[in-house]
Amino acid sequence: MAFTRATGKHRRPSAMSRKSANIAGIATLATAGVVGTLASPALAAETSAPAAASVEDTGITQAIVIGDSLADRIDAQAAAQKHAADKARAAAEAKRKAEAKAKEERAAKERAAREAERKRLNSFVAPIDGSYVSTGYKTGGSIWSSGSHTGIDFHAGEGTSVHAVGLGTVVEAGWGGAYGNNIVIRMNDGTYTQYGHLSSIGVSVGQRVEPGQQIGISGDTGNTTGPHLHFEARTGSSYGSDIDPIAYLRSRGVNV
Repeated sequence: MAFTRATGKHRRPSAMSRKSANIAGIATLATAGVVGTLASPALAAETSAPAAASVEDTGITQAIVIGDSLADRIDAQAAAQKHAADKARAAAEAKRKAEAKAKEERAAKERAAREAERKRLNSFVAPIDGSYVSTGYKTGGSIWSSGSHTGIDFHAGEGTSVHAVGLGTVVEAGWGGAYGNNIVIRMNDGTYTQYGHLSSIGVSVGQRVEPGQQIGISGDTGNTTGPHLHFEARTGSSYGSDIDPIAYLRSRGVNV
C-alpha cells in the first residue's frame, strides 16, 4: 500500500514554535492542577513567611526585653554603688569635720590653759592667807634701827605658811641679822620682796618660785617682840631700797 504525504521537506519545529508549545503545555498542566501542585510549596512558603517573621520578631522582642532588664539591673547596681559612695564620702566628711572640731576644741583648751597659766604666773598674792597688817609702813619707833618701819607686819602665829607673792628667783635665803631668818626674792618684774622673822626657810638661793608657793614658816627670829611676818617691797636687793609694800601689792591686784 502506498502512502502519500505532502510535498516539501520535513522540518523541525522552530524555536518560536517550541516556546509556544511549552507555554501551551504549562497552561495545560496548570489546568490539570500539576502547576498548582508544584506551586503549592512556594505558596506555602509565601503563606508561612509572615509566621516566620513573627517568630523572628518575637525572638528580637525577647532579646530586647532581656536587654532592658539587664540594663535596669546595671542601672540599679550603679545607683546603689553611687549611693554607697556618696554615703561613704558623707561619712568621711562628717568624720573629718568632727576631727577638725575636736582638734580646734583641744587647741582652744590648750590656749585657754596657757592663758590661765600665764595669768597665774603673772599674778600676785598676799604673803599670808587671811591675815591683816598689824604694823604699817614707815611707822616710827626706837625698835627700828632706821627710826621707822621699812616694811609692814602681817599678823601671823608661829608656824603659819608664808608664800611668795609672785613669780621670781630667790637671791637670799638665811640669817639676816635683825630680820632673823629671811628670804629675798627678785621678782619677775625686776622688783624685790623680803620675808623676815621666819622660824624656818623652805627655799634656796637660785631657786625659782611661783605665786602662792610656800617658801617658809612664820616665827619670831631676829629683832621682834613676837611672832609675825615682816614683809618689804624694794627696788633693789639691799637694805634701804624699800618702797610702800601696801601700794606695791595693791598695784598688782592684791587686796590688803
